[in-house]
Parts: sequence; C-alpha cells; structure tokens
Amino acid sequence: MQIQVNGKTQQVRREDELLLWVLRDELGLTGTHYGCGIGLCGSCTVLVDGQVTRSCLTPVAQVAGKAVTTLEGLAKTGPGGAVTLHPVQQAFVENPLQCAWCLPGHVMSAVALLEANSSPTSEQIEASAGINLCRCGGYNNVRKAVARAAELKRGGL
Repeated sequence: MQIQVNGKTQQVRREDELLLWVLRDELGLTGTHYGCGIGLCGSCTVLVDGQVTRSCLTPVAQVAGKAVTTLEGLAKTGPGGAVTLHPVQQAFVENPLQCAWCLPGHVMSAVALLEANSSPTSEQIEASAGINLCRCGGYNNVRKAVARAAELKRGGL
C-alpha cells in the first residue's frame, strides 16, 4: 500500500496498522509521539488533508489517497542544505515548553488553525491549545507561541 507523507509517496507493509506506528516504526518519523493511545492527549497529532487527526486512532488504510503531514514535514530545506523552520516551529523555539512531549500535537494543531485563520483571536488560540494536553502545564507558552506564529506568518519580525 502507498501513502503520501510530507509530500513523498511511501510504500508501507502493514495495511492493518495504526498510522502512528507506521509513521514511527516503518517510516522512522518519530516526531509523532505516543501519549495515551486513546486520542485524548494529542501528542500523536498529524494533519490529514490539512485536518487535525489523531494518528493513534487512525488506521493507515484510512489515509490512502490523502496527504499526511507530520512535524518533520513542516521545515523546508533550501539550497546548500539550509533549513528554514515553519513559522509555528520558530514560534515554539522562541516560547519553549518544559519537556515538549506534547509539542507535536500543539505544533500541528497550531498549523491547522493558522491555515484556516491567519489572525486568530485569543479565544480561538485558547480553544486550539485546549485540544492537546500538556502534563507540565505549559499552556501559557503554547498560547504565546501560537500568537507569535500568527505574527510570523503575517510577516512580522
């Protein structure tokens, strides 16, 4: 079976497996984390056709013919190997979380939010941040990072 991950077609062997394990074990994309296994914490979040998706609940067969984006697919490599972080990644570098186990979920949810709305209100940022759990209580920095990412996407320095 073939799936599209981060803009590349990937051949996968285990069609009956959850997307999380195919990403991590078969494709080596370990930026998608395992947290709770029941879709509540959000550390396994990826985007499927731009929509927030819990990979720990999603059979890989369900993403056939769809575009899967993981944390690893956000940064761009330019000429000479220079890496440019996605604005959301850059914003989280500027507003770090304590242990960052939840970071993939927060980053991917923020990417989806900012694709849908480049100027979210504080209430919209709060709602987006609240769909992912942070065991360390880093929600203030999550909100700051999402607001900063919106600013960066709009061309702010």
